Amino acid sequence: MGLIKIFSGSEILARSLKEKIEAAGVAVVLKDNIQSGRLAGFGTSDLAVELFIEQNSYSKVHTVIENFRMSI
Repeated sequence: MGLIKIFSGSEILARSLKEKIEAAGVAVVLKDNIQSGRLAGFGTSDLAVELFIEQNSYSKVHTVIENFRMSI
């Protein structure tokens, strides 16, 4: 199936959530628009890091994601 976006925010929060999801056994794709913008020569906002997972894996990590969102 396809990828779904599960988080968009700062790099620090995104990496923290990524580690928690990977610990649950689900692969995460991190899209870093901050680094991409730097390489292209233009700036981006602070909330430019996105996390994606396979749509069929969402049920495995739903509680991890919700607990993380409640803690921030």
